[in-house]
Amino acid sequence: MNKIIKPCFVKPHKIFGHKLVFENATVDDAEFILGLRTDKIKSKFLSYTENDLQKQIRWLEAYSNDYSQIYFIIKDLQFNKVGTVRLYDQKGPSFCWGSWIIKYGSPSCYSIESALMVYIFAKTLNFREAHFDVRKSNISVWKFHEKFGAIKIGEVRDDYIYNIHMDAIDRSVKKYSKYLPKGIKIY
Repeated sequence: MNKIIKPCFVKPHKIFGHKLVFENATVDDAEFILGLRTDKIKSKFLSYTENDLQKQIRWLEAYSNDYSQIYFIIKDLQFNKVGTVRLYDQKGPSFCWGSWIIKYGSPSCYSIESALMVYIFAKTLNFREAHFDVRKSNISVWKFHEKFGAIKIGEVRDDYIYNIHMDAIDRSVKKYSKYLPKGIKIY
């Protein structure tokens, strides 16, 4: 009899992809994160973040002992910080992902590779689906998710609500395999 392992969040130190590395966020990343989250244009599509470095530091200190989520700094292979992404809000076999911000001037392939890395990593944690919301006004991002196979399951005032199942994720991993030809390595 096969034992089914329940999904749960486990914070790795690093995840290597093809051109990107995910590293667990620390207080040393507070200024970078705050800069992305309070950027005039990017913040239109995010939940409000007060421009207060000490609050960001305190949040990251609390996060270091919080195993209900995983917050990554996205870096290029030279370890330059290029973005963030977070996995959180576990509901059974489903996880939510967000706080997905890629720095201006980054290659467009970083979006596809980072999304693939999120999904492949989540699959190693035994998650079978994902749920998330996207601002209605963030057209390029919700179109991106729909191309990946996400299904719009609802909406609220400012956001569309999405769900994506592992079969659609697997198809996208195969479809976009050139962006992550050797998969990921987790450390």
